[in-house]
Amino acid sequence: MNATFTKFALAGLVSALLAGGAVALPQKTECLAGAKPGGGFDVTCRLAANSLLAAKLIEQPMVVTYMEGGVGAIAYNHVVGKRAADPSLIVAASTGSALLLAQGKFGSHDENAVRWIGALGADYGVIVVSADSPYKTLKELSDAYGANPASFPIGGGGAVGSQDWMKAALIAKGAGQDPKKMRYVALEGGGAVLTSLEGGHIKIGAGDASEMVKHHLAGKVRILAVMSPERLTGDLANIPTTREQGYDFDWVIWRGYYTGAKVSDADYAAWTDAFGKLVQTPEFKAELAARGLFPYTLIGPAFDAKVKSDVLRFKTLAKEAGL
Repeated sequence: MNATFTKFALAGLVSALLAGGAVALPQKTECLAGAKPGGGFDVTCRLAANSLLAAKLIEQPMVVTYMEGGVGAIAYNHVVGKRAADPSLIVAASTGSALLLAQGKFGSHDENAVRWIGALGADYGVIVVSADSPYKTLKELSDAYGANPASFPIGGGGAVGSQDWMKAALIAKGAGQDPKKMRYVALEGGGAVLTSLEGGHIKIGAGDASEMVKHHLAGKVRILAVMSPERLTGDLANIPTTREQGYDFDWVIWRGYYTGAKVSDADYAAWTDAFGKLVQTPEFKAELAARGLFPYTLIGPAFDAKVKSDVLRFKTLAKEAGL
């Protein structure tokens, strides 16, 4: 596991424990996914539910429930309004949640309306080109884009304002160009990004590492950069990060959890304590790999700070990009 993120996790865990005496988790626990079954929030809930039970950190299976609407907005408002003091409940969240909070998509409630427990895994943005693209490095691509941005349509698996759109805006900014003027092509998911690259309809793709790595290995696309703070291991060990190549941005797609704002310090500490123990277990590591996620651990105050810094960063980026 990444040593830096482990250090943050332990520091956050100690701080959380000092905030209130640790107590056992409730006998019955629940993870709320703010969408239909099968999506990213479901994966996040199953990651916690399956591994906590397998590691014997809970005695009874965690119930996973679903509340579709607003990409998590309905669930967020439900917790704030009706379950703010429920210690048995955790709710799946992601970088996308912070992005929507930054854009005011969760209504009147901001990032301070809940207690952020921890992130247990992540995916990362990637910058991809077609396999036959003449560009072999991010600098080559960025220089070419900067010279003639109008000739470089950038495709992503989401609408304007989505995570892929934000990644595209970072690519444009990295090349010294105005994100408001980029040619962004909104596509239906990563599969459509792959098809559009292969067909020459876009020249740059913004995607996720977990989805694009298999296509990179198969020779269908070329990943020029991983948008992670540090170089990844495994199949992407040979791909440099954006920062390694001289570009001061990354895109961490963390998978985390929050609970109600009125949950006691002791009950909050019970969750951070359980997560701190969980990430050290082989059961969790196996579940993380099975879900296609990379190790990324921030717990307690360290995660709270990450969420709030993300929201602030996304507000700035959204304003710069004309949202």
